[in-house]
Amino acid sequence: MPAESASPLAAFRPKLLDTLPGYSRGHFARDVGAGLTVGVVALPLAMAFAIASGLKPEAGLFTAIIAGFLISALGGSRVQIGGPAGAFIVIVYGILERYGLANLIIATAMSGVLLFLMGWFKLGTLIRFIPVAVVIGFTNGIAVLIMLSQVKDFLGLDLASVPASFFAMLATLGGALHTFKPAALALALASLALVALWQQAMPRLGSQRLQFSHRLSLIPGSMVALVAATLASHLLALDVETIGSRFGGIPAALPAFHWPEFSWNTARFLLMPALTLALLGAIESLLCARVADGLTEEQHNPNQELMAQGVANFVTPFFGGMPATGTIARTMTNARSGAVSPVAGMVHALTLLSVMLVAAPLASHIPLAALAGILVYVAWNMGEWREFLQLRQYRLPYRITLLAVFVLTVVVDLTVAVEVGLVAACLTFIYRISSLSRAEPVSAADQPALAGQAPSIQAWRLYGALFFGAVKLVEDLGRRLPARALVLDLRNLIYIDSSGADALLGLARRCEKHGVRLMLCGLQHQPLDMANRSGLLQRLPATQVCPDLPTAMAAALAAAPAGA
Repeated sequence: MPAESASPLAAFRPKLLDTLPGYSRGHFARDVGAGLTVGVVALPLAMAFAIASGLKPEAGLFTAIIAGFLISALGGSRVQIGGPAGAFIVIVYGILERYGLANLIIATAMSGVLLFLMGWFKLGTLIRFIPVAVVIGFTNGIAVLIMLSQVKDFLGLDLASVPASFFAMLATLGGALHTFKPAALALALASLALVALWQQAMPRLGSQRLQFSHRLSLIPGSMVALVAATLASHLLALDVETIGSRFGGIPAALPAFHWPEFSWNTARFLLMPALTLALLGAIESLLCARVADGLTEEQHNPNQELMAQGVANFVTPFFGGMPATGTIARTMTNARSGAVSPVAGMVHALTLLSVMLVAAPLASHIPLAALAGILVYVAWNMGEWREFLQLRQYRLPYRITLLAVFVLTVVVDLTVAVEVGLVAACLTFIYRISSLSRAEPVSAADQPALAGQAPSIQAWRLYGALFFGAVKLVEDLGRRLPARALVLDLRNLIYIDSSGADALLGLARRCEKHGVRLMLCGLQHQPLDMANRSGLLQRLPATQVCPDLPTAMAAALAAAPAGA
C-alpha cells in the first residue's frame, strides 16, 4: 500500500486502479458471479426504499444503477456496494414533504459536494470519532420510524399520504385503522415470516457441502418473498395495492438529465438537510467499509470512499435518483459471494439495469404490502436493540446521550437529534477529560528542599491536559499564591491549548504583580511548543524555566525574593 501523502488534500485514486494489475480471467468470473447475486438482492430493496421515502420505485432503481456503478468504480473499497439505504428514508420523506422534489434534488447534490470536500480535505478518519452512543441512538430511532412508515401499506390503510411528524403520523394512522384490508395484512405478515425464516434457514443450508444447497443459500429471502407474494396476489386476485395501481409501473429506460429550478433563497434553507444527508451518508458508508475490511482483510481508503460518495450523490439526483451510500447487507453479500475487486459492484449495477430494461412490466404486479413486510424485517435488523438491555452497565452520560438521540430522532427530527447528541457527547468528553486533569502539591517528603519553606515557597505537579475545561486548576493556584516562589512541575502535562496557555500567562502576570517568582519545569513535546508559541517562555527569564523539579527547587531557594 503506497505511503500517504503529506499534502493536506487527499489524492483522487480509486481502489479499482490498484486492483487492475494482476487481474485475471478467474477474478473476473468471481466478480461477475458476485455482482449477479448482489443485483438480485438489491432489486427489491431499491424499490422498497424509494417507495418508503415517498418516491416512485424507479427512483430506487436509478440510484442503485447509477450511484452503485459510480461508488464501485471510484470508491476506496474493493467490495463496497452503494445504493439507496434505509437510513435515508426518514430524512428524504421529510425533505419531500417540506420542500418538494425539486429541492430534494438540490439537497442531495449539495450533500454530494459536502461529501467530496470531506474526503478531499482528509476528514474521512474523523467520521470515526462520532460517539457510538450517537450512532446507536439515531440508528435505532430511524429503524422505529421506518417500521412506523410501513404501517400504511402493511395494513393496507386507505390513506393518500402519511405525515412525517411523529405525533401527526400516529394520529393519521390511528384514524384510518378501520380501513385496513385483511388481504394486505395477511400478505405482509406472510412476506415478513418468509424473509425471516429464509434468512434463518439458509445459513445452515449453505454450510452443507452440497453444491445445490450452497447456490440456494445465495438467493436472498427478500427476493423469494417478493416473487411468492406477487404470484399469490396475482393468482388469487387479492384486493391489494400494487406498484402498477399506485405508480403506473416502472419505465423500461434510464431517465434523461434534468436540471431543477434553483434559487439561492431556497438553497440556504437546504443547508441543514444537505449536511444531515452528508453526515449520515459518510457514517453509513465508512461503517460499512470497516465491516467489509474484516471480511477481505484489506483496509479501505476512507477519504477516497467519501469522494466517490460525493460524486455519486452529485450526479444521481439529476437522473431521477435519491441519496445513496454504502449498504451493509449488499456489501456483505458481495464479499461473501467471492468478489475480489470493485468490478463486482459495477456488474451489480449493470445487472439491475438489465433487469429493469427487460422485466419492468412484471414489476407492476408487485404488491406494496409485500414490500412493507420486507422493509419491516430490514428495519428490525438495522436496530441495535440489545444496547437498550445493556444500558445499565454503562455510565449515566452514555445512557442519557443514547436515549436522548433515540427519542429526539423518533419524536422531533434526525438533524436535531444528531446535533443534541454530538453536543452532549462533547460536553461529556470535556467533563471527563477535565476531571482527569489535576494539580497535586509536592510534599517535603518528596522534595526535602521544601522542608520549613511553607508558606513562602510552594510546588505543584499538574497532570493531564490543560485546556479550556481545566483552566480552573491554574486560576485556583493564582488565588492562593505563596510569599516568595511558586514552582509548577509540568512534566505530566500531555497537552496545553490556547486557553491553558492564556491561563498560565495570566498566572505569570499575577505573580509579577504580587512579587512572587514563578518557576516552570518539565515542559516537553506539545506543551513546550505551545508555551513557546504563546509567548509564555519569552515572558519569563531563562532562570525561571528549568528542565526538572529538583533544579527548579534549587533555583527558587537560591534566588532572592522576586521584587526585592
